[in-house]
This record gives sequence, C-alpha cells and structure tokens, in this order.
Amino acid sequence: MGIVSQEAINQFRALMDQVDEPLQNTFQNIHQGYQTETLVRFLKAREWNLPKSHKMLVDCLHWRVQNEIDKILLKPIVPANFYRGVRDSQLIGMSGYSREGLPVFALGVGLSTFDKASVHYYVQSHIQINEYRDRVILPSASKKHGRPITTCVKVLDMTGLKLSALSQIKLLTIISTIDDLNYPEKTNTYYIVNAPYIFSACWKQVVKPLLQERTRKKIQVLQGSGRDELLKIMDFESLPHFCRREGSGSSRHSEAINCFSLDHPFHQQLYNYIKQQSMMSEPVEPIKQGSFHVDLPEPAAEGTDIAKTIESEFHRIENGNGLSESLNGLKVTDT
Repeated sequence: MGIVSQEAINQFRALMDQVDEPLQNTFQNIHQGYQTETLVRFLKAREWNLPKSHKMLVDCLHWRVQNEIDKILLKPIVPANFYRGVRDSQLIGMSGYSREGLPVFALGVGLSTFDKASVHYYVQSHIQINEYRDRVILPSASKKHGRPITTCVKVLDMTGLKLSALSQIKLLTIISTIDDLNYPEKTNTYYIVNAPYIFSACWKQVVKPLLQERTRKKIQVLQGSGRDELLKIMDFESLPHFCRREGSGSSRHSEAINCFSLDHPFHQQLYNYIKQQSMMSEPVEPIKQGSFHVDLPEPAAEGTDIAKTIESEFHRIENGNGLSESLNGLKVTDT
C-alpha cells in the first residue's frame, strides 16, 4: 500500500473518530474489528476521494441508525412456510468457501420470480443475508484463517433468463442500490454461468460498456456451467449445485442439495440464528408477523441508466429487431 493510500486511511480514521456515539456503535457492527479494511472499501468505492468516501460512510451509518439495521437479525420472517416461499422465489444461498477462505454465494438470477411476497420482505431478506455474512460468516472465516477475510465470491446463474425478467428490474435495482451505498466492495469476483444468448448480447453490447472499469474487472462470464474454471479456485464440495455438470453440455448433476433451498444447511443456520437472537432479545413476546420496513433508496444514476438500457434492448430483441445481433453474442467466453 502506497504512502498516499496510507495517509488517506489515517485521515479517514481520524474523521471517523469524531462521529457521535450512535454512529460509532453501528460502525463497530460494520467493521467487526477490521476497521482499516472497511475504510479501504469505502475509499475504493469513491476512487480514493476522501471527502466523498467520508460522506458515503457517514450516510451509510445514518441509514443504519434510522432503519435500525443493527436489529434486523432479531426479526425473523414468519411463519416458516411463508419464509420458504420467499426463499423459493429469491434464489440466493451460500455453497461453501474458495480455497482462499472466501465465502461462495450463489444467486439464481434467471429463475428468481420475486412473486411470493412484497418488496419489503425481499429487501429484508437480502439485508439479513448481508448482515449475517458480515457479522457471522466473515468474522468466523477470518478467525479460522488468522487473517482478515472481508469479501466474498458470487456465482450468478443465468439459467432461465428471459424477457419476463423485465418485471423484476425495479426490485433488483433497489437491492443493488442498497448494496452499492451501504455494502460497497464486498464482492471480490462475480462469476456468471449458464448465460443464454439474450444475456450475452445485452452484456457485451449494452451493459459492459456502461459499467465502471473497477466493476468490469470483477466480472467473469464463464462458458457453460463454469465448472472447470470454478474448480481452479474452490473444491468440488463448494461448487453451487447448478455448476456441478460433469462436462460441457451435460445435463447430469450430482446429488448436491439446492443451495437456494430453505433446507440447505446455510439457510437452516441463518434462519435458526435469527430466531434464536429474536427469542434472546424478547424471550416473553411471541415473534410478530410482518416485514421489517426499510426505507427504499432512490436508485443511483448508473443503475437506473443500465436498467433502462437493458429494458430497451430486451424489447428490441422481443420485436425481432435485435435478434441477429443477439445471436452474434452466443459465444460468452469473450469478456
């Protein structure tokens, strides 16, 4: 780390020492003892501009206090069968760890329907997974490996992606904005697998040019299920279930548990943790139904532009005007 970078970190730390107690308390929940790594994440998110990074972090702390994010792991989504519907329609899970010790999160982008609950339940569930990752999973991994582990790997499954996904763009933009503003630089690499031609066309011709260079460098579009490439960074047991094809074009899968399912060990541990925390907090009171309300942010300009562009491109393909260009994007290995 250069002298300029270290000086920026020192100045940032001095600024954060001046914030009042409620913000200090929630800041501790963010950094979990790894303050330097947290400050670096916010500096990276604002291209090492200290005033902008400081404002971003202070805004994040205010968001956490105003929305009581520190208490979100005390609020299980009940009843369990309703939560199962959330899990079955918002496909996300954790399949294991990379060889470097980073948690591997899987997202079923193409088959998530977001049609079993209101927006607020999906936002609550997403933030709970973020907070459980940051407060439980990452500190545990850091302790195990004896060094700070503050980021994860994400594998995005595009199986089933089609034009009907347009109806989900608004919700996905809200969720991505929450992450961009409050959980920046938490993902080391995004691996995109099982990409159909419609994604390949939009990615190469439309989306990729709109992304910041820092974001583009993190994204790798892999051929097919990505199995062979992913096995270079993780063991077979950590592969998401949708990446376990035995070879290109093979439809055979291992008997791995669907990591999106509520029955998967990760989701069982997460849900039981939240229920236990709730009972410890309010041992007499029954768990209340209803979503944990979080103020929804205004999408960032970049995210809004990308969403509008994708929507326009999808409609163009649907009308047949962009079909020939889209077919040219079938080869998804050129990223």
